[in-house]
Amino acid sequence: MEKTTVVLNRVDHESSLREPIEPELLTNPDHSIRIERLRKIAEFMDGQFRIPGTTIEFGADAIIGLIPGIGDAISGVISLWLIREARSLGAPTWLLVRMFWNVAVDVGIGSVPIAGDLFDVAWKANRMNIELLSRHFAAHS
Repeated sequence: MEKTTVVLNRVDHESSLREPIEPELLTNPDHSIRIERLRKIAEFMDGQFRIPGTTIEFGADAIIGLIPGIGDAISGVISLWLIREARSLGAPTWLLVRMFWNVAVDVGIGSVPIAGDLFDVAWKANRMNIELLSRHFAAHS
């Protein structure tokens, strides 16, 4: 069986800067491929775009959230799909609850007009959740 090396990134939520973590070895190549796919979706949702001249990143979550009434619900459904995928990978219940909390905060505060839209740019629930999932499997592989 081949082992796949995956480089995990740590997101510093206060400064929104990514710092590389030393490479971790995941013994299940299927997990590493699926987690990498989930990471790409999380990046699309939370950090696909950058405001020129700044370090401010935002993604589809912030853009979709601008749709009055249903935008944050749509983003929330995508985030819940990421949690469902984490469950199918075998993530423990405590981790799923923590991931759900991140999404609940994102959808709850994000649904407040104007202030919630600004919050969506700062709160990266999908990135946080994929980081939690990656760290869990790195520690338990």
